[in-house]
Amino acid sequence: LTHIGAKFMFVAGMFVSGCGTILFGMLDKVPSGPTFIGLCFLVRAVDAVGFAAAMTASFSILAKAFPNNIATVLGCLEIFTGLGLVLGPPLGGFLYQSFGYEVPFITLGCIVLVLVPVNMCILPKYDSIPSKGSFWKLILLPKVLLLCLTIFSLSACLGFLDPTMSLFILKKFKLPAGYVGLVFLGLALSYSLSSPLLGLLSDKLPYLRKWLLVSGGLMTALCFFMLGPAPVLHIESQLWMFVLVLVLIGFSLGMSAIPVFPEILHCAYENGFEEGLSLLGLVSGLFSAMWSLGAFAGPTLGGFLNEKLGFEWASAIQGGWALLSGLATGIFYITEATRRSSSLQNPPGNNEERSHLMGSET
Repeated sequence: LTHIGAKFMFVAGMFVSGCGTILFGMLDKVPSGPTFIGLCFLVRAVDAVGFAAAMTASFSILAKAFPNNIATVLGCLEIFTGLGLVLGPPLGGFLYQSFGYEVPFITLGCIVLVLVPVNMCILPKYDSIPSKGSFWKLILLPKVLLLCLTIFSLSACLGFLDPTMSLFILKKFKLPAGYVGLVFLGLALSYSLSSPLLGLLSDKLPYLRKWLLVSGGLMTALCFFMLGPAPVLHIESQLWMFVLVLVLIGFSLGMSAIPVFPEILHCAYENGFEEGLSLLGLVSGLFSAMWSLGAFAGPTLGGFLNEKLGFEWASAIQGGWALLSGLATGIFYITEATRRSSSLQNPPGNNEERSHLMGSET
């Protein structure tokens, strides 16, 4: 990012992703068999590279443009992530039913490509100097490792719902297929509406970030335990309760996800990393990598558990990721606060000064 520039990476990533989306809509013309499967993987992989480039650059540009309000800006950005989650399935389903397989992908790809020249004109160009801070030096910081676990756990929990929740709703509540997307609205709307408020709170009161991270992880774990609910509770699942838990999950995910980026940046500054676009690129790349890793592990493990144990137990076990990250982060912050208070009470040199005074008195 520092060598080719954030603006170029963002625009190029959008172009590659838009082309990849259009190509994916053309794959039904390919003969079935190994060729079709191979091209599916290839096109999706290319699309993923473009998406990663655009996302990494976008986080860096936002953090560079609004250095004092990073969490607020990211929270506002998540409104549109929520809108995408809300509008994507119904619009895609409508286009698919009305015009066939190709049209949803071609339409979306063309919208992305139209935005390429718009962003070329609008986005500012930031010059950056490569810094000495390395990716491994950043990720090996204990606090950053724990925050990476938080990102991974949130993404895994969210990804778990993609392949499993719709099947559970259809089977348990006997809803028509068209109404399944409305149930997803509870999570998407609560996440998108609460994110700006949580971002503003995180920026105005930075000391609250640690409490948001810990309480968000524990609340997410509790919600996933109640989503089924877990069989040990002996509670019959009701549709209203299911939607309510989804609303709470959306809010708790925002509590943990929004403060993570500024918290990693703050930790990097504390450990001697140079401020600038180079560090922002490292942090945003790390964030995207951990989120994508969770987005892979969540559906994979969740789908396996759902098949073997059922949705109720699978969701309870999946919430273990959030419980682990919440507890680990809480223990770390308590240990850090204890260490700082003890160092303030006994600053270095006190013992030497005390022994020197005692010697002179003698």
